Amino acid sequence: MPEKQGSLSINSENIFPIIKKWLYSDHDIFYRELVSNGCDAVTKLKKLEGMGEAELPEDLEFKITVTVDPDAKTISFKDNGIGMTFDEVDEYINQIAFSGARDFLEKYKDKANEDQIIGHFGLGFYSAFMVADRVAIDTKAFDKDAPAVHWESDGGQEFSMTEGDKEDFGTEITLYLNEDSLEFANEYKAREVLSKYCSFMPVPIYLEKAGAPQEFETIDASEVTDKDVVVERTVEEAKTEERENENGEKETVEVSPRRELAKIHKRPVPLNDIHPLWTKHPNDCTDEEYKKFYRTIFNDYKEPLFWIHLNMDYPFNLKGILYFPKIGSQYESIEGVIKLYNNQVFVADNIKEVIPEFLMLLKGVIDCPDLPLNVSRSALQNDGFVKKISDYITKKVADRLSGMYKTDKENYEKYWDDLAPFIKYGYIRDEKFSDKMKDFLLFKNLEGKYLTLAECLEENKEAHENTVFYVTDEKAQSQYINMFKEAGIDAVLLTHPIDSPFISHVEQKNENVRFMRIDTDLDSAFKEEIKDEDKDSLQKMTDELTELFRKVLKKEQLEVKVEKLKNSSVASMMTLSEEGRRMQDMMKMYNMGDSDLFGASDTLVLNANHPLVAYLLEHKDGEETPAFCEQLYDLALLSHGSLTPERMTAFIARTGELMMKLAK
Repeated sequence: MPEKQGSLSINSENIFPIIKKWLYSDHDIFYRELVSNGCDAVTKLKKLEGMGEAELPEDLEFKITVTVDPDAKTISFKDNGIGMTFDEVDEYINQIAFSGARDFLEKYKDKANEDQIIGHFGLGFYSAFMVADRVAIDTKAFDKDAPAVHWESDGGQEFSMTEGDKEDFGTEITLYLNEDSLEFANEYKAREVLSKYCSFMPVPIYLEKAGAPQEFETIDASEVTDKDVVVERTVEEAKTEERENENGEKETVEVSPRRELAKIHKRPVPLNDIHPLWTKHPNDCTDEEYKKFYRTIFNDYKEPLFWIHLNMDYPFNLKGILYFPKIGSQYESIEGVIKLYNNQVFVADNIKEVIPEFLMLLKGVIDCPDLPLNVSRSALQNDGFVKKISDYITKKVADRLSGMYKTDKENYEKYWDDLAPFIKYGYIRDEKFSDKMKDFLLFKNLEGKYLTLAECLEENKEAHENTVFYVTDEKAQSQYINMFKEAGIDAVLLTHPIDSPFISHVEQKNENVRFMRIDTDLDSAFKEEIKDEDKDSLQKMTDELTELFRKVLKKEQLEVKVEKLKNSSVASMMTLSEEGRRMQDMMKMYNMGDSDLFGASDTLVLNANHPLVAYLLEHKDGEETPAFCEQLYDLALLSHGSLTPERMTAFIARTGELMMKLAK
């Protein structure tokens, strides 16, 4: 075999600083690259064997072994795959697989830190130089006649190639770590990184620590295989016990039989699952397997509501499982995770160009071999193929949900409270999903019954056509809820933070439909019919009490309205225009300053049929009048929501004073 030395066929003085610093944002990814290369080598050899072009031992176990040696400051990656000849090492390693290094540098010099570009140029192996000062390769092609090759590069610029002494086929890559990267030779760090990137790679992966003491395990002697190293054989004698039989007589009973045992070197256990659940056909998977997979991957011990198994071969290859998790009531607490894989190799989490944005609230895995292993986000944004994948996933989710509504409505309603945030977010964010799901949106009414939008409108058709009344806080709005129930008017519960933008979107999609919160304005059903001759009198009351309350409360912009309510037990209420309330909610959601700027749209409603309101009209200058005004205003605020800490303190003190006066 000829020996060869030289410089790598690139402008290495310029390229390697980029490899080391910019090509990957996470330096630990070299583990993925080198293990993935080993998987590729094994896969190629398997294909040759399947084609009859490679004869391999029948008992051959394909595997990849990662060995860390913290003392020697090295990591080695060994596979028993196809291996490389001298010419192949020269081609694949010395001549980096892209053309025009200068063009590459010119194109990416200003944004190499933005995109993961290494995958475009076959530079996976060179990620080793992000953490290693020296890298060595020992490889032997599966062909028995091919000599072994030893390749070595110190610093990634100069290399040497000679005949090696490796006897078995495959490749072993050894990294001599630099001082900044010694943590990667730690066994626990290695296990953590391998679990992150390689948990489902298609070839068994084993992790070893150089110099670690041999561990042992004891098994039944009948289970020993040819691969086991037996250290000791022992016998465990049968165990007996004295018991009473059914006749009350004592007799000796064997409770465990005699066993022959073998103490063996502990069998290595692969770190990865080479047949993850998503690679199987849905018909071959049980509910318990789906739940176990979910618990294992996401460390979530709350059972998922249900799942969708994606299994598509045409027009592109895509497999995966999407889980709808059980979530809390707060939108902010939802943290979905969609893990993206390429042929069982982890690529990234939650890439929005591939996963529809609203489905990032879900948890799941998607494996698409047609995507590049190193995803450049700028490339994906303009990739029509990626858009097709996203559309397909959206369609499958919509089909699953609409199908459940049609064939299993009971469970659909049962799951609705948990499903609603996903569906509503998708309805807002994705036009195609919105069109598919518009007839399957549910609203829970005051009686706990689930209704579609059409059914909600039908409920209130006679009293208020095209209007849906809603509740955002059952406790704070309980007074209004009781009034609605007494009047026989229905309302729905919309208590989630996402509901505000959601109903605005529904209104945009349905021009004539209007959502009104139940404390927005007083419905005519709650008020006595006013005769024409009484209107002037009611307006006079309004003017007088407006002047009084503005003076006492020192609120010149306060709107006051006097109404004759059917329920004489209600003294005061607070209403807020729908537009003003939504503006307040938006400002609070986006921290856009003082939402009280919109307080002018609050209206204090006073009931002319209540004795206390009548008292104020007759005693505008009375001694207790200011206290009664403050009390009625605070009671109205309490029925609408809550008081500020300052007003609550004053309200409690004032209530105590009024009660003491009544007690005298």
